Amino acid sequence: MLNISHSFRENKAFRWSILLLISFVMAANYYFYDALSPLKQKMGEILGFSSGDYGFFIAAYSIPNVFLLMAVFGGMIADKFGIRITGLFFVFFMFAGSLITGYGASSYFNAGGYGYNLMSSFWPGMSPALKVMSIGYFLFGLGAETSIVVITKTIVKWFKGKEIAFALGINLAIARLGAALSLIITPQLMEPEWTTPIWFGALLLGIGFLLFLIYVVIDYRFDRREKQILIEAEEPFNIKDVFALLTNRSFIYIALLCVTFYSAVFPFMKYAPDLLQNKFSFSEKISGIISSSVYFGTIVFTPLFGWLTDTKGKSASVMLFGSGLLVLVHLVLSMTRVTPIIPMFMLGIAFSLIPAAMWPSVTKIVDQSRIGTAYGLMFSIQNLGLWGFTLLIGKVLDKSNPGVTAEMVKAGEASFDYTNPILMLAALGLFGFLFAFLLKREDKISGYGLELPNKR
Repeated sequence: MLNISHSFRENKAFRWSILLLISFVMAANYYFYDALSPLKQKMGEILGFSSGDYGFFIAAYSIPNVFLLMAVFGGMIADKFGIRITGLFFVFFMFAGSLITGYGASSYFNAGGYGYNLMSSFWPGMSPALKVMSIGYFLFGLGAETSIVVITKTIVKWFKGKEIAFALGINLAIARLGAALSLIITPQLMEPEWTTPIWFGALLLGIGFLLFLIYVVIDYRFDRREKQILIEAEEPFNIKDVFALLTNRSFIYIALLCVTFYSAVFPFMKYAPDLLQNKFSFSEKISGIISSSVYFGTIVFTPLFGWLTDTKGKSASVMLFGSGLLVLVHLVLSMTRVTPIIPMFMLGIAFSLIPAAMWPSVTKIVDQSRIGTAYGLMFSIQNLGLWGFTLLIGKVLDKSNPGVTAEMVKAGEASFDYTNPILMLAALGLFGFLFAFLLKREDKISGYGLELPNKR
């Protein structure tokens, strides 16, 4: 693989500026992904969504990456055609999907606006709003996961062999700042029109698309200036590369840890504000603030833990500890009435430990020319869990609370009991702990050096 110009790759100010620019794109992605979480009750009250309907809508995000393997193909496309072309297409899909999601929720559409009759003509058991919003979230998910692959590959391009874990940690910190702000800002924007938070998230994604376009121009111009257009792959992609990854035990264990960990976190965060409102009787605003503390914790701790793994190593041990902490968090939330601030703070630490160690570790296991494919495969496997457990939480919640509706909760006549869904996530966390243990043991055999520092 041809290296990017030495002068610019070695220029700290330049590469960190690139990081900040593309991190805004990821922050807009995370903002929109979590901006829907505080709206669960509104969707029930205004659109008539049950918990199962809400779970179906949220799970639509993962469908293209689970059943169409778009994150895998997106990673392959990034390896074959480069981050510029791939990123432009998939960041645009995010923006388009957000607009369609907002349109499906709008009062104009639900009052019989354009497309309403068409959406009413099939699947009568599903409301037109649910269909259109799910299509929009499907397109958003189609672009979101591959755009994360592209951004991660971009960071590897500029930082491998340098401060890669710290850079990835900063990127995640900025992205999760977007997620944290969405949980705080969304309740503030609900009045007078509850769909305003959706449109605001779409605006941020539009700005993100423009910023990525700027990055594309910068990246291209500097490559041309050095007369050294970056070739993203040394050789044509071969399907055997995927099978090679799937026969690598270290990659298998880290991919399984990825799916179990994120499936116990992201689907939970989709229901966290509603859980806090029902179990602890917090208001929408307070629930959003407490839920956002998870992300605010990661803003501080992810770069810190990334710096530590860069300089001290111990990535496999960090992943093992973070997995155990995740189990404890869900047990406390499901089995006790301890103030949720404590377990949410602990979740923020766990949510910092594992990503800070996991994503840089992939660069030690996989050749850089196939890093996009590897990340894409991991994201698709991860989305299988996000899709399945988001749906499952909604179904278990309905089964555990027969007859309870959003209207009853709003009137103070009943509340949703979240014990069973959260216990399910605690069990999932145990599997993650097992895979982290197997990864650490395998590293002693394979010799990839996951316990060694990243920075050369």
